[in-house]
Amino acid sequence: MQTKKPSGMVERGTRAQHERDESEVQQIQQSQAALYPWTPAEDLRFITTTFQHLHTSGWYWGGMTASEARDALIGAPEGTFLVRDSSHPLYLFTLSMKTQRGPTNVRVEYDSGRFRLDSSFPARSCLLSFSALPSLVQHYASTSQEKERIAEEHYMVSKDKGVLLKLRKPLHRPQDFPTLQHLTRLTINRHTDCHTQLQLPRPLLLYLQEYPFQV
Repeated sequence: MQTKKPSGMVERGTRAQHERDESEVQQIQQSQAALYPWTPAEDLRFITTTFQHLHTSGWYWGGMTASEARDALIGAPEGTFLVRDSSHPLYLFTLSMKTQRGPTNVRVEYDSGRFRLDSSFPARSCLLSFSALPSLVQHYASTSQEKERIAEEHYMVSKDKGVLLKLRKPLHRPQDFPTLQHLTRLTINRHTDCHTQLQLPRPLLLYLQEYPFQV
C-alpha cells in the first residue's frame, strides 16, 4: 500500500525546490552580468545622448566622406578639427584635423560607454578613454600656450606613422554655427565645472547641464 505524504511536507518540498530554482536563476543572472556588464539598452541610451551632444556642438559634420573632410580642412589653420561619421563599419566616428602634414583622419573607438582614439602605437593601452566624445576632444584641445605645450606630448599613430595631435579650433558647419547662448554656455563651462554653485534660475542651470563641455 502506497503511503501518501502529508500536504505540509509536499508544500515545504515544493517551496524548497522553488527557492533552489530562484537561487540558480540569480546565479546565472549574476554570472551573465559579470560577463556582459554593458547591455544593448545602455548602448542605445548612451549613443543617443552622444548624438545629442554632437549636434549641439556644431562641429559634428555627420556623414561626410574623407575627401569632403579634406576639402573642408585644406585651407584651414593647423589645429582646426571636426568630427564626422566613420566610413569604417567597425567605428562610429572619425576625428578629422589639419596638421603640419595636411588634413588627417583618426578613428575613434567606442566600447561599452567609453571613447578612445584608435592607434597602433605600442602604448595604445595607455591612451585615455572618456565617457563622452566631447570630453575626448576637450582633453586634446589646446586653447592656451600651456595646453599647447601639453598637447605636444600626445602622439597618435595611424597604423604606419606617427601624427602629432594638436587641436586648437573646431570647424563649425555653416548651418550649425553656435548661437550667442551656446557661446556664453561654453564660456561659463570654461570657468566652472560645478553649475549647482551658480546662483542662476533653474531653466538656465538645466541649459548649462545639457552641454557640460568647454569646446
